[in-house]
Amino acid sequence: MPVALAPVGSTGMQHADGEILAARAAARFGVPFTLSTMSICSIEDVAAHSPTPFWFQLYVMRDEDFVDAIIERAKKAGCSALVLTLDLQIIGQRHKDLKNGLTSPPKPTLPNLLNIATKPRWALGMAKTPRRQFRNIVGHVKGVADLADLTAWTNEQFDPRLDWKKVARIRDQWGGKLVLKGVLDAEDAQMAVDLGADAVIVSNHGGRQLDGALSSIRTLPSVVRAVGDRTEVWLDSGIRSGQDVLKALAMGAKGTMIGRAYVHGLGAMGEAGVTRALEVIAKELDTTMALCGERDLANVGRHNLLVPKDFEGEWA
Repeated sequence: MPVALAPVGSTGMQHADGEILAARAAARFGVPFTLSTMSICSIEDVAAHSPTPFWFQLYVMRDEDFVDAIIERAKKAGCSALVLTLDLQIIGQRHKDLKNGLTSPPKPTLPNLLNIATKPRWALGMAKTPRRQFRNIVGHVKGVADLADLTAWTNEQFDPRLDWKKVARIRDQWGGKLVLKGVLDAEDAQMAVDLGADAVIVSNHGGRQLDGALSSIRTLPSVVRAVGDRTEVWLDSGIRSGQDVLKALAMGAKGTMIGRAYVHGLGAMGEAGVTRALEVIAKELDTTMALCGERDLANVGRHNLLVPKDFEGEWA
C-alpha cells in the first residue's frame, strides 16, 4: 500500500509508548513508520522494539551539536531514511492550541483533571510507562532535564535561518536516503532535486503552519511537473481515506503519508488501533479502485478523476 505513517510529535501522549506501538503496527502491515524529533519515545526506544528499520524526521535546530548528535543516533539505530522538515522553522499560530490552553508540561487545570478522570485506561498506561518525556531531547541536551526546560529550549531553538546550504550540510553528514518534507512550490522542488533529494513530500504541515496556505493536493501537479522522473513525489496533509490515496496517486504522487488517521486509531486502541486504521484505508483504496475499474495502481491516473478546469490555478 502506498502509505507511510507521517511523523507526529507527542505520539506517545496519545497512548503510552505510542511511537513503539505505531512502529510495530506499521512494520507488520508492511508500510514505513516515521519517528518525529519531538517524539515521546526516543530513537533508541523505537529501534529496540521495531522489527524493521524506520524513518527519522529531523527538525533543524540552532544547536548544531544537537543536530549532529541526533543524526548520528539515527544512523546508529539503522534508520533507513532521514525526513528533513522544511516548513517549521517558525512555529505557526495554532488557534486550537491557544484556545485549549495547550502547554508543556500540561497544567493541572480543572478541565484537564476532569478530562483525565474520564480516561482511566490512558492514565493507568501513562502512569506505568517510564516514557513520558521528549526522550530524543531530554537527557541529550545540556540543561534540559524535564518538560519545563524542554519548552524553553525548544521555543528558542528552531532555526529560522534554515537554507539550502544547511540542508546540503545535513545531506552530507547523513549520507543515506534523504527526503525533504514541506514543499509546496515547484521552484523549491526543483532545488530539492538539484540538491540530491531522494524524494520530496508535498505538505502544508496539516494546515497548521500558515492558515490559508494552499492545500497539498492543489500544489501537487505543479511539483510533479517540475521534477519529472528525477525523484519521487509524495503527498502529506489531508489523507483521511483510501479514496484520498487514490486521488493523490492519480494526480501524480508516488506515495502518501497519514497522520491524524493513524493517531486516532492509536489513541482509541493502541497498536491494534493503528493496524485497524491501516486496514480501513487499504479496504477503501481497494473498493475505490474497483469502482473506478482499476486492478493495478500503476494504471491509476488523471482519467480516474474529474478535475475542475481552474483547480491548479496560476500557481501551477
